[in-house]
Amino acid sequence: MQVAIYSRVIDFETRTEVQSLIDALNARNIEPVIFQPFFNQIKDHINLPDSCRVFHDFYDLDDEVDCLVSLGGDGTLLDTVALVRNKNIPVLGINFGRLGFLASMGKEFMLMAVDALVHRTYVIDRRTLIHLDANIPLFNDVPYALNEFSIHKRDIAPMIKIHTYLNGEFLNTYWADGLIVATPTGST
Repeated sequence: MQVAIYSRVIDFETRTEVQSLIDALNARNIEPVIFQPFFNQIKDHINLPDSCRVFHDFYDLDDEVDCLVSLGGDGTLLDTVALVRNKNIPVLGINFGRLGFLASMGKEFMLMAVDALVHRTYVIDRRTLIHLDANIPLFNDVPYALNEFSIHKRDIAPMIKIHTYLNGEFLNTYWADGLIVATPTGST
């Protein structure tokens, strides 16, 4: 079993929790696959197993990754979704911040979560993933979002025009002045 781990930054106070996660995975023969920039931050402060691998981006996540653990808050979890994209890898958000709506599991439940992964006694809460197609690369190679896209006009034209499709079917055209926020209408 392999579990990928993503985080933006590690604080001195959270090193103990990260070490506990790594130890729990190691004790259950789960191979950690750590996001390269996060690995660079923790490699001198965390005791990592020899079997530890790293990943750099979406393309390095293969079918052997059973879950991706996001350590941080809601913003970190949204970054994680951009890494997973449409790979169908479950994401477990562990809140290392103060308040989390998406990453709502507290770090005090982290070891229970590892046991649930091992025994496959978890429930997957399916969310809608939004994909944006545009004639210019608005979001580089990551045109995915979990709950919304914000599109701002860059020129001085008073209106922008957006054609909206859902599952390949045309919904409507928006003419808008200013900010557009596209949100999903349901989940799959």
